[in-house]
Amino acid sequence: MSEIRIVEMVFPNQTNSNGQLFGGYALGLMDKLAFIISSRYSRLPMVTAASEKIEFRTPVTEGELVEFVGRILRVGRTSVRVGIEMFSENLLSGERKLCTTGEFVLVAVDREGRPTPVPQSEQAPQS
Repeated sequence: MSEIRIVEMVFPNQTNSNGQLFGGYALGLMDKLAFIISSRYSRLPMVTAASEKIEFRTPVTEGELVEFVGRILRVGRTSVRVGIEMFSENLLSGERKLCTTGEFVLVAVDREGRPTPVPQSEQAPQS
């Protein structure tokens, strides 16, 4: 499985005083999706090593739906790079916008917390 989607509603407790989604909350959901997709791919314990190239393009406002799309970009010897896109959707008009993009690097670890090899699959790009 090289792509996963999750959907959330934006409620008042997830927004700042301008009614816009907190960036930290969005990053947390992006990291969660990166963890899920890398764990499903590797079937190993994964830990986040880096978040990179995070770009907040358009604010998301209270009452909108957000959809996160995660894709495996590269598989290394012990790591998986995941790209995440976050889209907002106005439930009444159906208008969708690409709001945030980012990449996350997760590393497979053994029982002692040391990096361990990730099984290679023909489905995912190799580094």
